[in-house]
Amino acid sequence: MFNDRRLLLIYTIVLIDVIVGSAIGPIMPEFVKGLPNPQLWLSAGTALFLGMQLFSAPLLGKLADGYGRRPIVIISAIGTFVADCLLLPVRVGFYFANRLSDGTTNGMYAAVRSAITDISPKDQLFKNLGIEGAIISLGFVVGPMASGLLLTTFDVVPKDQAAYVTIMAVSLSAINMLLSWGFRETHANPPGISRQVLKGELINALNVQRLWARLVEKSRRYHGLKQLVLMQLALTFSTGYYNYFVAYLSVGQLRMDAKDISYTFIYFGLLSIVINYIFYTYIADRINQRRAIFWFALLGTPTLAAYGLVGTSEVMFYVVLTIDCLTLSLIQGLIEGLMAQLTTDEDRGEIFGINQAMQGLGSFATTLVFGAISLIDLRLPFAWFTGCLMLLTWLAARQMQKTFVKQIT
Repeated sequence: MFNDRRLLLIYTIVLIDVIVGSAIGPIMPEFVKGLPNPQLWLSAGTALFLGMQLFSAPLLGKLADGYGRRPIVIISAIGTFVADCLLLPVRVGFYFANRLSDGTTNGMYAAVRSAITDISPKDQLFKNLGIEGAIISLGFVVGPMASGLLLTTFDVVPKDQAAYVTIMAVSLSAINMLLSWGFRETHANPPGISRQVLKGELINALNVQRLWARLVEKSRRYHGLKQLVLMQLALTFSTGYYNYFVAYLSVGQLRMDAKDISYTFIYFGLLSIVINYIFYTYIADRINQRRAIFWFALLGTPTLAAYGLVGTSEVMFYVVLTIDCLTLSLIQGLIEGLMAQLTTDEDRGEIFGINQAMQGLGSFATTLVFGAISLIDLRLPFAWFTGCLMLLTWLAARQMQKTFVKQIT
């Protein structure tokens, strides 16, 4: 199945990392239990985790270009292990410490996507990145499933459930640390980075204005990059509902417990695996990707709005979830594939790092927005997510128009 065995290890590391993250998702409400407006505290933790990527992702991406992908994968695996250990005391303070620590070293995906692009032939690029998307979906299935099986098999009482799941997460992240040491470098002859350049990179990473300037500079070299990153940013705003789901499902009208939330992620993940694999293996390379982004965004817009209108009906919720998998859930891989085609070995990690930082900025901003407006009405954030997807639809339409004009002139 894999022309390069390094892909198998990369996918395995990604799978375990997502399993760990998704396994602890359903127990996160336990860390803020008893606090006023728990959905706000959950949102604050998510904002902290994602906001840390504003400076860490570009820095780690630059390091991946200078010293190779392997060191960054190892550092990220160690960071996840340490962060999970911080959750062992089920206290709100340790929850925020986990979000801070894990967010700082969460640069693995910039390095991983750079590594996949390094070793993928051009005709296999969309497929290999699509498989990565399917692997991530699989992790979202296996994680909650593992938590559910653990709690059911050992008949764990509610007050101990968070501790049991955290111990499992720590064990899995320890396995990923070992696997990361077996990761073989994919970036031939990395040039290294001087101490002065590294210091400048750290300063630049803390400057959002400079981050945008770097994106504009790269876009001059790689025509169309800025437009793709802006589309990715709009998508990030709209997919903030992924981070809102746990709070919405547990505190909202559906009133799901940890097991019900686990079943939701299992269904969503299983369906995404099948759809992503079929689409990216047999369809993505044969269609106009930019046009597909437009249509998926257009059809996904009413889907996002519908999440806020399902009320207490789990049947309607699962219908909307199914349509979600067939539309807007496919956009991410298309944008990443188009972006990967614009990069070169020279600065691939840096570009993916800038993109991840922009996503971190978008995730941070959208989390602050949905956290605040959820205090008014728990359904209101889905109006925000819908509006952001409408923005993506408009950006995709403009990009199609520019491409058409260029073709006829």
